[in-house]
Amino acid sequence: MSPTTRQVRDVAFIDGVRTPFGKAGGMYAETRADDLVVNCIRELMRRNPSLPPERIDDVGIAATTQTGDQGLTLGRTAAILAGLPRSVPGFAIDRMCAGAMTAVTTGASGIAFGAYDAIIAGGVEHMGRHPMGEGMDPNPRFMSEKLVDPSALVMGNTAENLHDRFPHLTKERADAYAAASQAKLAKAYADGKIQPDLVPVATRSKEEGWGLATVDEPPRPDTTVEGLATLRTPFRAHGRVTAGNAAGLNDGATAALLMDTETAAEFGLTPKMVLVSYAFTGVEPEVMGVGPVPATERALRQAGLTMDDIGLIEINEAFAVQVLAFLDHFGIPDDDPRVNAYGGAIALGHPLASSGVRLMNQLARQFEERPDVRYGLTTLCIGLGMGGAVVWKNPHHPDHQAETSADSREAAA
Repeated sequence: MSPTTRQVRDVAFIDGVRTPFGKAGGMYAETRADDLVVNCIRELMRRNPSLPPERIDDVGIAATTQTGDQGLTLGRTAAILAGLPRSVPGFAIDRMCAGAMTAVTTGASGIAFGAYDAIIAGGVEHMGRHPMGEGMDPNPRFMSEKLVDPSALVMGNTAENLHDRFPHLTKERADAYAAASQAKLAKAYADGKIQPDLVPVATRSKEEGWGLATVDEPPRPDTTVEGLATLRTPFRAHGRVTAGNAAGLNDGATAALLMDTETAAEFGLTPKMVLVSYAFTGVEPEVMGVGPVPATERALRQAGLTMDDIGLIEINEAFAVQVLAFLDHFGIPDDDPRVNAYGGAIALGHPLASSGVRLMNQLARQFEERPDVRYGLTTLCIGLGMGGAVVWKNPHHPDHQAETSADSREAAA
């Protein structure tokens, strides 16, 4: 008997949500990390009631520091806590800052292959409870055999190294970019662009009792370039990386619902994005911030596209210099309206493993507003010298709708 022939299926991003992001030690100080994820899973199911919970085939949840309330096979435990049927399996994943992105691409690969019809993928990081590197025990060979530069283990130092490698990426440019990110987020909030993706979270503290988190805690809308210029440079004397031109230490969770387009149609669900290609690549660990460049080049090459085809870009702002290196490589101006139109992690925060889906949420919302844009990109740098990138197609674009209609007619014939 010959094995069943499988055809690669189209994978759709159906919906995505996130908790408001908090400051480490801030509004989520007394909230468990796994409960943040549970809020996201429950909200996805509430928003998509036509999908029977038993039709979820897997739950992949990422965390960079997999210990305590971020451990114990987080995807499975969060699925049970969220009330999904016991038949729904789950798993945990770690690719540092690209954890949620990797959960999405891993699940999407299973959907494309036919192993799954629908999955939930996301990530969480409670940096207030579990600082990056908590309990870490790097193999001494890293240092003794000089496999990596010592600065590779401190992300702020890698950003300073990036300034060294590209001296034209000055602190002044980084500060200007950071101030613009804060301003764009403030405008997006004022225009109601951020709120639809947020899941309210009940909070508790000994001082204030019960509360409800409904908005992000990190933004500083009054940020100015002049104010940023006065901040200290903690990673190097007379350096260029500050708390103002880098993402902070944050708590938060994200989750996305993905399925093949036929299953989406079965349950009357409309795709917000369709996956085109993805790539992960490695770079020198001591300049990990350049990771999005080769990852994006590879993802574009796989898709048969160039950067000129990309109408919207969501790039994680771990550090302003990392974004500037990406923009310079592709000849994109610092203030290009395609880039992080709603602001980025410098303003919103970067709860490590959760950020990949936050990028996707913001791209999906822009796709709805911009049917003239056919392709978009989500990309980020990853600790220890990696980069990840995902190319998405806008299902609201006329060409995509025409292709879908043609495929339907062909299938019917």
